[in-house]
Amino acid sequence: MAGLYIHIPFCKSRCIYCGFYSTTGLALREAYTDAICQELAMRGSAEPVGTIYLGGGTPSQLSIQQLHRIFDALYKYNKVSAAAEVTIECNPDDVTPEFAKGISGLPVNRVSMGAQTFNDERLHFLRRRHTSEQVESAVDRLRETGINNISIDLMYGFPQETLEDWKSDIDKALSLDVEHLSSYCLMIEEGTVLYEKCQTDSSASSIDEELERQMYELLIDKLVAKGYEHYEISNFAKSGYRSRHNSSYWNGTPYIGIGAAAHSFDLETRSWNIADIRRYIKGIQQGERLYESETLDEDTRYNDMVTVALRTCEGLDLSLLHERYRQYCLKNAKRFIDDGLLAIDSQKLHLTRKGLFVSDMVMSELMLVD
Repeated sequence: MAGLYIHIPFCKSRCIYCGFYSTTGLALREAYTDAICQELAMRGSAEPVGTIYLGGGTPSQLSIQQLHRIFDALYKYNKVSAAAEVTIECNPDDVTPEFAKGISGLPVNRVSMGAQTFNDERLHFLRRRHTSEQVESAVDRLRETGINNISIDLMYGFPQETLEDWKSDIDKALSLDVEHLSSYCLMIEEGTVLYEKCQTDSSASSIDEELERQMYELLIDKLVAKGYEHYEISNFAKSGYRSRHNSSYWNGTPYIGIGAAAHSFDLETRSWNIADIRRYIKGIQQGERLYESETLDEDTRYNDMVTVALRTCEGLDLSLLHERYRQYCLKNAKRFIDDGLLAIDSQKLHLTRKGLFVSDMVMSELMLVD
């Protein structure tokens, strides 16, 4: 079954680190909702949809009425599985009693929230709108309205953050007893406010690599000890609560992307809608989807398989590779196997615990280059 992603790019304010396509032009929400519904009508899928994900941006910046309209169009023009996983991303401060009650009337059965940290000073540094207390309140409200699949995001690697600071954040996250947790090291990406800040303020720079490694290992140790499965480099889940939608990306499942800047994949081609909300809306109003695409050759498919499969605990299934690619992969993997960064079990090539921290380097060495 296919996955369906809807990009909601609206943010009340932009976080200092964010490199995703977003806009603070909230006056466009109604016109954008119209365009989303029209694109859903234009691109309705005959293939059953097994997962739905509303991401952003901040989907919780839409009204419940606007969300109802989107879901009505989605279910009208797609064959959605009765057992579909339906996720919406929310900011904790948006989860008011009214909002929580509102989404209980939608098909949503999973909520993902960007907690990031439980330290209010670091939240202020990130320019997040919520406080640490609002995360706990949001979880409680969602539970009360019947949402029993909640995921939160955590960040580590803040300037001047200590290992003890990070331990406190992990402990607070565990006390919420959520079903899923994603965690990422704070990245300084060119084009973000944080990147510009770091050019003039050395105190805003990230932590050193050794402390970053210690923080990652502490995260793994504490979550695994509490019964979470470390099923992907940055993702942990209680039994039965892996993110099915995100897993479809890592498993090579086709997906449809709706909205400005959204990406689609049909096994043979990748396409991406224009990353300009006004041009996106105008194009859809005129009955035209403005997008670019590329056809994937065999080498690109191999590279894609390496970079997504090795992120998972299952790893890369060598039996699925054509002989030429299998031999190339094994030849390049040998030194990493010898160094204890990779291992092979039942024809599955996977990263070891030691290899997780240098995964990008290992994957790049297994990829074909021009």
